[in-house]
Amino acid sequence: MDERRTRARSRGQSRLDTVPPELLILIGSLSVQCGGGLATVLVRDYGPMPAVSMRIVFGALMLLALRPARIRGASRAALLSCVGLGLVLAAMNSFFFVSLSRIPIGVAVTIEFWGPLAVAVLGSRRVLDLVWVALAAAGIYVLAGGRLTADDSVGVMAAAASGLCWAIYIGVAGRVARHWPDGRGLTLAMVVASALIVPVTLTLSDVRPLFVASALAGGAVIGLFSSAIPYTVELAALRRMPASTFGVLMSLEPAIATGVGFVMLGQVLRTPDLAAIACVALASAGASWSARRPIALGELEAA
Repeated sequence: MDERRTRARSRGQSRLDTVPPELLILIGSLSVQCGGGLATVLVRDYGPMPAVSMRIVFGALMLLALRPARIRGASRAALLSCVGLGLVLAAMNSFFFVSLSRIPIGVAVTIEFWGPLAVAVLGSRRVLDLVWVALAAAGIYVLAGGRLTADDSVGVMAAAASGLCWAIYIGVAGRVARHWPDGRGLTLAMVVASALIVPVTLTLSDVRPLFVASALAGGAVIGLFSSAIPYTVELAALRRMPASTFGVLMSLEPAIATGVGFVMLGQVLRTPDLAAIACVALASAGASWSARRPIALGELEAA
């Protein structure tokens, strides 16, 4: 039985290894944003907290099936890193789902991108990185400036808070990866996030409408599209591509989210909004590319 499972895993990995890594990243990004589009529908029907609970719980269950975590023998630091990551994941997803209930998904994803962009240029002394920051700031100002009224302001602030959590996530996830090189720390972190978010949801929301086939099926699909598929293809791609290329491709997510919002949800943005999203995507791509240039040069010199 174990040999058959090993052969099955090997066949699955070999199939993914035949796909260009750039295409895998695009598939992962499209999967995440389609999951976000489906989540927007659940948010409309059941509210942000029940929807985020289903996303995290189903995602945790799928990761447990794919890559179960084993805590026996894990150090205290390793376990604490998973607790920290679980807390960040719960907060980041909660804020993002609140933003989906108030503003279009393309706008929410774009505003959220300020977090990883800030991490990319933090501590940089290159003038070019200041250009990327200014370009992104201008784009986010155009998107947020006209929405700082009534319900939209809550969505803007929630998206910005999700971006802060995303920035923290990058640092905390790095610690988890060092403690859990096999990737099982993410599974444990998702379990922790589930344990944190479910009691909050039970306290703040009426979850009885969730116990119907359509709602549970929607939660399972979101877990598949937002967790199982992207994590699998991104890990397969990162084995075969430099981090700079990964960062540039990830900068396409605001544009992908905008397309998903238009096709799946009928969310039509104004021309200035589309231009602003393009500015943030370009800034993120530029910052990701330039942030890795010294590493690449260092590797060439060492060779």
